[in-house]
Amino acid sequence: MSQSENLDDSTAPLIEHLAELRTRLIRSVIAFIIGITVFFIPIQGDFIAVHVLNFLMAPIVDTLRDLGDPSPTLQYTSPQEYLFTLFRISMVFGFALAFPVIGYQMWRFVAPGLYRQEKNAFLPFLVASPVMFLLGASFAQFVVTPLAMAFFLGFADVSSVLAIVFGNPEALPDGTVITPETASDAPTITFFGKVNESLDITLKFIMAFGLCFQLPVLLTLMGKAGLVSSEGLGNVRKYAMVGILVLAAVVTPPDVVTQLILFTVVYGLYEVSIWLVRRVEKKRDAKLREEGYFDDDEDLSDLPEEDLK
Repeated sequence: MSQSENLDDSTAPLIEHLAELRTRLIRSVIAFIIGITVFFIPIQGDFIAVHVLNFLMAPIVDTLRDLGDPSPTLQYTSPQEYLFTLFRISMVFGFALAFPVIGYQMWRFVAPGLYRQEKNAFLPFLVASPVMFLLGASFAQFVVTPLAMAFFLGFADVSSVLAIVFGNPEALPDGTVITPETASDAPTITFFGKVNESLDITLKFIMAFGLCFQLPVLLTLMGKAGLVSSEGLGNVRKYAMVGILVLAAVVTPPDVVTQLILFTVVYGLYEVSIWLVRRVEKKRDAKLREEGYFDDDEDLSDLPEEDLK
């Protein structure tokens, strides 16, 4: 066989893989476009994206009502801002809606190159990842965002009250309700929220906590691949605590309560990850014992790396 024939044989599988990759990508893009389009379907007089926007803005609206605003209002200051906000929502949640199709296309492209054992190991993590992201996003929407909005908007409300108190202290006899009318020299601080900026902070919380909740999935997958061990994760526990504290300070507002909640949740996920990695190691040890690689008295650390995989 000539060298050119060998070259043709080696390039044929590559062309087939590229053709399959193109097919999978086209199907994924079509699913993504359909997911975007779904959120512009009108339901009860508004697009689905509008209902999603109202749901995401609920923590801000509820906080404003708690602070005494009977009809909270969010505004936009450019003609295209509201449309682009709805399009942004449709892209984010359209991708989430299309992810089962996209994930299936990715799996169908990768699965033929995996052994059966590798398929059985990888598939549960492919399912667990979106579930954990959904749990993190729900935690952000229903717990973290309301606390953050209460801090941000409540801080402005407290500052307004302090301005009234120090601007006209004579207007504060016992039993008098403090209002802006009781102190004409004090400025009135009012929140005029923009739709896109309010949505931005909400989506940041959702993405941050959704990614943080991937920690058990990531570390367990690394443990199954032999990249980390439960003992090693336990030894760096104090460094992990410092890193989680820094993370809590970065992705949350300067509110001690919110930071403590995030630290507690993420550190709890870290401990859960150690437990999951330990379970993976025990199952791997039991399997190696059944296959006769070592006796009960032998230490796994003495085995070569290729025997542990």
